[in-house]
Amino acid sequence: MTTQAEELAQNAGGAALGAEAGVTTRLRTKAELEQASGLMDAVCERGNLKLAYQRVVENKGAAGVDGIGIAGFKDHLKLHWPTIKAKLLAGDYMPQAVRRVDIEKPQGGIRTLGIPTLTDRMIQQALHQVLSPIFEAEFSESSYGFRPGRNAHQAVKAAKQYVAEDRRVVVDMDLEKFFDRVNHDLLMEKLSKKIGDGRVLRLIRRYLEAGMMADGIVSPRIEGTPQGGPLSPLLSNILLTELDRELERRGHAFCRYADDCNIYVRSQQAGERVMASITRFLADTLKLTVNVAKSAVARPWARKFLGYSLTWHKVPKLKIAPTSLKRLEDKIREVLKGARGRSLTTVITELNPILRGWMAYFKLTETKKALEELDGWIRHKLRCILWRQWKRPYTRAMNLMRAGLTEERAWRSACNQRGPWWNSGASHMNQAFPKSFFDRLGLVSLLDTMRRLQCVQ
Repeated sequence: MTTQAEELAQNAGGAALGAEAGVTTRLRTKAELEQASGLMDAVCERGNLKLAYQRVVENKGAAGVDGIGIAGFKDHLKLHWPTIKAKLLAGDYMPQAVRRVDIEKPQGGIRTLGIPTLTDRMIQQALHQVLSPIFEAEFSESSYGFRPGRNAHQAVKAAKQYVAEDRRVVVDMDLEKFFDRVNHDLLMEKLSKKIGDGRVLRLIRRYLEAGMMADGIVSPRIEGTPQGGPLSPLLSNILLTELDRELERRGHAFCRYADDCNIYVRSQQAGERVMASITRFLADTLKLTVNVAKSAVARPWARKFLGYSLTWHKVPKLKIAPTSLKRLEDKIREVLKGARGRSLTTVITELNPILRGWMAYFKLTETKKALEELDGWIRHKLRCILWRQWKRPYTRAMNLMRAGLTEERAWRSACNQRGPWWNSGASHMNQAFPKSFFDRLGLVSLLDTMRRLQCVQ
């Protein structure tokens, strides 16, 4: 059985992705790419395109301005890829506008995404796969975002280590609308130092300048590299590597994840000095602005980094930041809206993937109190659903008796005229429906999950 990518290679013809299905073609190494006669030829190489196609399809993203989704993408490529490839190799390809999507940030405000068409996402992914090995060797060891073999957990562990080494003041820098403010000329200058193929440079410039469509109207762009395309994270790392090198030159301990940068120093005075000088550097050298309202020089336990915070102990412990806990609570409340009309099993089935995914990210936490409280709060919410579903005192008394309460206590509890939230947290509901009851229904316990995950590590 062939995959979608293999079918595409078989059916699109030699001028499209070509060659035999099932042949594994590795990506070229950095040295091979630098010796290649043209990077665009490497971008359009069958193996590179096949991998790019697979990744775009696996991501199952939304359609762009052309309205072509995953279901129709293969047929679209069969028909149009030979022409697109010829234009890429000739340096004449013009990307389509990106579709504007505004989403609310967890801490307030709006994040603007630019969603390219699937064809442009595949081309950007193919570019990323060729360019990444070239630039990766130049990136800092203190840069963790959107890089192979690096992740947010490594950044959080490094931050903890810096604080353990008595750097107990953090310069927490937030770049104001970074992805919207990237200076195109500066970025292209940095790219041109490593890329000799004019076709690739022109194509990247066109992607940077591609208009953004909202409500059928396309607006031009003169700065920024909107989030939403596969190429944007790499371009952001290329630009911000200059910040990394400046921090290294000054001997600072820091962690950067995309545009989120924390610098760890030993005193408040040093932190204030670093904040002022790096703010000037960013403005003068990279044309970027620090968001004063969201940036601060403070103790690490008063700030958050990638959803985590730290305790104040001499040997600090990782903990989940309060804002991260609140976001989970808000998400759970959304799931539980209207749960009164659904069975408890159905509600738990909807909750479990959210709880598992959240805990997989926050498995590094070293404090259990917040998880115990969250577990208890979730069970409290679920007991409240049961109490509301029962409605009448008779139904409540019968269910409490079935759960093991005496007749006298069940009737007294069912007729107490207290509200659902009070009753769902009271001793009669806790006794009738303890943690073991929810364990049998398969409800994910955050605390138990943390313990299992940490045992595996």
